[in-house]
Amino acid sequence: MAEIDWNLIKSFVTVAESGSLSAAARKLSASQPTLGRHIGELEQALGVTLFRRGRHGYELTEAGSTLLERGKAVSEQASAFSLLALGSVEAIEGTVRIAASEVVAAYVLPEMTMRLGIEEPGIEVEIVASNQVENLLRRDADIAIRMVKPAQNELMARKVCDIELCACAAKSYLDRRGRPLKPADLVGHDLVGFDRGDEIIRGFTQHGIPVT
Repeated sequence: MAEIDWNLIKSFVTVAESGSLSAAARKLSASQPTLGRHIGELEQALGVTLFRRGRHGYELTEAGSTLLERGKAVSEQASAFSLLALGSVEAIEGTVRIAASEVVAAYVLPEMTMRLGIEEPGIEVEIVASNQVENLLRRDADIAIRMVKPAQNELMARKVCDIELCACAAKSYLDRRGRPLKPADLVGHDLVGFDRGDEIIRGFTQHGIPVT
C-alpha cells in the first residue's frame, strides 16, 4: 500500500467530527469539493467505505468508526510535528512585497511595518503604493491589501476590517456652497479624487445615485 497523505486523514477526522462537508470546510478553511475529493481518495487507498452519505450528513460506517481513533492520533501527531518545526525556526528572513492603495501605503502601513521591523529584523518589506489591483498570480506582489474582493479564485483572501469613509470639506467651502445633508447632495458639489480612478463615480452608482 502506498503512503497516505496525512492531509487526507485530517480531512477524514474533521468530517467525522463535524458530521458534514460544509461544517468541516468551515473548520479547515477549505472547499467542500476538496474535502469530498480527500474522502474519496482515502477510501480508494484503504479499500473501504468510511461514510454513509445521507440527508443528515456524513455518518461513519463500521470501518470508519474503527479507523477514527487511529486517525485522530495521526492528525494530533502531525499537528505536534508542525508546531515543533515552527518553534525550532530561529529566524524569519526574506523580502515581502506588499501592494496597497496609496492611502493605505501612506497612512496605515508605516506604523505596522515599523513594528514588524522591530519584532522581525530579518524581514525586508517592499511597499508598492498603487491603486491598481496587482496580479498576485504573476507574483507582482506577495500580499495585496485592497478595498475590493479579489476576482481570482486561486487566491486566499481574508477580510481584515471595516473602514468607515466620510466626505470632508473646509468650513470656508461649506459656508460658500452649503452643507450637504445626504449622499445625493454631493453630486452638485466640487469633489476631489484621483484623476485616473473612477472610485467616486462607482460609489455614487452603488448607492443608486446617477452621475453623468
